[in-house]
Amino acid sequence: MPTSSRLAPFPPERPDRMRTPASLVACGVALRALCDDDQRWLRDLYASTREEEMAEVPWPETHRRAFLDQQFEAQHRHYLQVHADADFLAVCDGRGPLGRLSLLRSPPDHLLVDISLFPAARGRGIGASLIAAAQQAAAAQGCGMTLHVLQHNTGARRLYERLGFAASEAAFPYLRMAWRAQSVS
Repeated sequence: MPTSSRLAPFPPERPDRMRTPASLVACGVALRALCDDDQRWLRDLYASTREEEMAEVPWPETHRRAFLDQQFEAQHRHYLQVHADADFLAVCDGRGPLGRLSLLRSPPDHLLVDISLFPAARGRGIGASLIAAAQQAAAAQGCGMTLHVLQHNTGARRLYERLGFAASEAAFPYLRMAWRAQSVS
C-alpha cells in the first residue's frame, strides 16, 4: 500500500474553520482538522464509498484495493490543488473516525467539496446535521451552497433534496445541485 508520505500534506488548520454543530456535540460527535496521520483511514473511507460499484468488477481484491488507493490519491491531490482554502475536517466520535467533510467557504456560494461517512455512521442524521450547519453558516454570510453528486447516488440526492438543494445542471456522471438561503424554512 502506498504510504502517506507520497501524498501532499493537508494544509494547516484554519483558525476560522467550521465548528462542530451543537446537535452533534450532544451526540458525542466532533469535527477536527484532518492531518497526514489520517491517510490510512481516509483510504478505507474512500473505498467504502465505492463498494457497490466495485462489487461488479471481477478483479482480485488486491487489484481492487490498488485501484481504489490510486483513485483516492488522485482525488486527494485534486482537492488540495483546486480547493486549497477549504476546511478539511474529520468527523469523529469517542471510538474513532466516522467520516470526513471538506467545505470551501467563500462567496458567492460555499462549495460542499466532499462529505463521506463510513457505512456504520450513515443514516444517523450526522450528514444532515453537518450540511444544515454549513447552510446556516453560508446564509449568515449571504451565500448559497453548491455541490456535485454522482447521478446514480440516489440516497445522497434524496438527502440533498430534503435539505433544499435542487439540480442545476448535469455533466455525466455528476449532477450539480445548488441551495439558496431563501429555500430554508
